[in-house]
Amino acid sequence: MMKIFSTQLQGLFNRIIDQEEEMVEDGARLLAQAVLGEGQLYLHGFGEMEAVVIEATKGAESLPSSAKLIIDGKMAQLTDRDRVLLITRYSTDQDALQLAEELAQRGVEIVAISALVKGEERSLDQLVDVHIDSKLVKALIPDDEGNRYGFPSIITALFAYYSLTYTLKEIIKEYE
Repeated sequence: MMKIFSTQLQGLFNRIIDQEEEMVEDGARLLAQAVLGEGQLYLHGFGEMEAVVIEATKGAESLPSSAKLIIDGKMAQLTDRDRVLLITRYSTDQDALQLAEELAQRGVEIVAISALVKGEERSLDQLVDVHIDSKLVKALIPDDEGNRYGFPSIITALFAYYSLTYTLKEIIKEYE
């Protein structure tokens, strides 16, 4: 079972690498503007994606100039030098769409990580400046009855996040 799971997961990682490289680079450049321009990099994760925010702000390799966007229900005071990274399971998450619309109306530049749900009228990729598709829209492992299970959304979002972070750190290093 774990062999199937790891093979499927590696397939998702490869698709992120192959298909999202340009978005990762664009997102890293956008976020680098905050770090290099004396702004803040604010993050917000919806649901289980708060794990990515914790990793980014408190992990062993935390992001420079990073902070949580919303603390105790209050949004940080944003300036034009700040950037926001939103992370959610699906690109159709209504709470993420609402926050992205609010931020975009305020002129805030946004990078988002989510699994792109195709064919929807409203989608996060339409509202943000850069969208990185985490690729996980259905569970990975089929069972004998035709059902699927194994939905590692945090793992795929963290992989996309690390791709973004390592590219961001390379950009920052070039300017030091």
